[in-house]
Amino acid sequence: MQCAEVRHIAETALTPNYARLPVAFVRGYGTRLWDTEGKEYLDFLAGIAVCGLGHCHPKLVAALQHQAATLWHTSNLFHNPLQARLAKRLSDLSGGYRCFFCNSGAEANEAALKLARKVGQEKLGGKWEFVAATDSFHGRTFGALSVTGQPKYHHGFEPLVPGVRFVPFGDFHALQSAITDQTCAVVLEPIQGESGVKVPPDDYLPQVAQLCRERGVLLILDEVQTGMGRTGKLFAFQHYGVQPDIFTLAKSIAGGFPMGAMLAQPAWAEVFQPGTHASTFGGNYLACAAALAVLDVLDEENLLDNARRMGDYLMAHLRQLKAPIKEVRGKGLMVAVEFTEPIAPKVRDACLTAEPIGLVVNAVGDHILRFLPPLTVTADEIDQAVTVLQRAIAAVRA
Repeated sequence: MQCAEVRHIAETALTPNYARLPVAFVRGYGTRLWDTEGKEYLDFLAGIAVCGLGHCHPKLVAALQHQAATLWHTSNLFHNPLQARLAKRLSDLSGGYRCFFCNSGAEANEAALKLARKVGQEKLGGKWEFVAATDSFHGRTFGALSVTGQPKYHHGFEPLVPGVRFVPFGDFHALQSAITDQTCAVVLEPIQGESGVKVPPDDYLPQVAQLCRERGVLLILDEVQTGMGRTGKLFAFQHYGVQPDIFTLAKSIAGGFPMGAMLAQPAWAEVFQPGTHASTFGGNYLACAAALAVLDVLDEENLLDNARRMGDYLMAHLRQLKAPIKEVRGKGLMVAVEFTEPIAPKVRDACLTAEPIGLVVNAVGDHILRFLPPLTVTADEIDQAVTVLQRAIAAVRA
C-alpha cells in the first residue's frame, strides 16, 4: 500500500483530529525509519519521546514475543507477578514510591489529580484547588486538559474542571502568590516539552518543593516526557535534588508499548483504597514485560550517560549551524532550537523530504524545532542529522 492510498483511507475512515504529515512509515530499526516507498529517515522524534530504545530493540522485541506467547491479560482482580516486579524496581529506583499503572500519560495525570484531590479531602483539611503553569501540557482528558495552560486546547470543551490557577512557568514568586488555603497541589513539568523544551532556572524546582512543604501543598511532577532517561537522569527531578509527592510516567516507560504510571509517596498512596480508582488494562503482562526490558537495557547499555553525552554533543553542533538562531536549549536528549525567523515548519518539511535520507523532527509553532532522538543515538547519526538540517535551513532561506 502506497502513501497516497493510506492517506485516502485515513481521510475517509478516521476522525480528522490529526494534522498528519504526508508520509507513512512501515518499518524501523534503531534510529532509522523506512516509509511505504522504501525511503530511509533518521528519526530524531522517536514517536514524540516514546521509542527511547529506538525502534525494534532486540531485547524489547524478545521480551514482548516471549510474553505474547505466555499470557497477555487477566485484569487487576488478580495478582500479576510482572506488575509486582516492575513496581518494586520503580519504587527502588525512585526512593520508595508506590505505583499505579495505566495506559497513557493523560491517564497517569488523571490518576495524580484524583489522588491529590482525595488527599486534600482526607488529609489536608478539604483542600481541592490546583496551581499549574502557563504553556504546560498534561493531556487531553478533562482533568489533564484543565491543568494544561494552553487556551487553544480548551476551546470548545469548556467548562473545564474548576479550581485551577495558572502562573508563568519558572516564576517562583508568581507561584508563591497563587497558592491559597484551598490549594491541594501544584502541578508542573520539570521541563516543558510540548511548548518547546522550556527549561526553568536551576533553583526553581527546589524553591517550589520547599514552598509546597511549608504550605502543606502536594507537588505533582509530570515526567511523562522527561522521565525514563530522556534528560540524562532516570527522572528529571533527580537533576534538582527534589522529591515530589506524586509524579507520572508514560511515553518511553515501555519503549513504545502503551503504558503509563503514577507514583506517589506511601503516605499519600494509601488513600487509593479499593474502588477509588482503577484501570482495566493498566499494568497488563505485555506492558510490564516491555517496561522491565526497558529498565534492563537502560542499565546494561548505559543509556543515561549516553543521553547526557549525546545531548551535549547535539546541542554543541546545533549552536554551530549557519542559521538565524535565538537559542539552543535542553537537557540530555530533550533539545530545541528557537529561530529568530518563523521558519520552523518549513525547515521540518524540508528535512522530511530531504534526499537521499530524510530527517524526522518536530516543529513547535513557527519558531521552534524540537529534537527527541532515541537514547541510543550515536555521534555519527547526530553528525548526519545536523548535515541534513543545515541543508534544509539553507534551502528554506534561499
